[in-house]
Amino acid sequence: MSVATKSSSTRKVDQDLILEIAAAFNSRDADRIVSYFADDCTFYMASGPEPVGRAVRGKTAVRKVLAERFKVITDMRWDHQYEYVCGNRAVSVWTVKGTSKDGTVLNYQGCDLWEFDDKGLVLNKDTYWKIVRPD
Repeated sequence: MSVATKSSSTRKVDQDLILEIAAAFNSRDADRIVSYFADDCTFYMASGPEPVGRAVRGKTAVRKVLAERFKVITDMRWDHQYEYVCGNRAVSVWTVKGTSKDGTVLNYQGCDLWEFDDKGLVLNKDTYWKIVRPD
């Protein structure tokens, strides 16, 4: 399905949609991923300079951030665990894995809090993950 088709049709917010989005993230194809996002979306990243992490606003900016991330962590993937959907909101729980070019290994459990618009496009994606530290 093309980006234009997804953006112009109404999608039901359900488990299948969450799993489709998860598959898009695992493809590491930034265009495919943002085809599920509204033009005026916000992606609150897990870390950053703000109390909410790093707020990336707008589909174009989200696409750029994701494309840059996948250049640094070329094998990044999310092992989906489960999700909850309630109306236009959802929670997905996963483990993110990968190795960055500097050798940093990712192996964290995390979750996304999702909010969808009335067309079933991602309006807000708020990401959290646990940081593993030795005791």
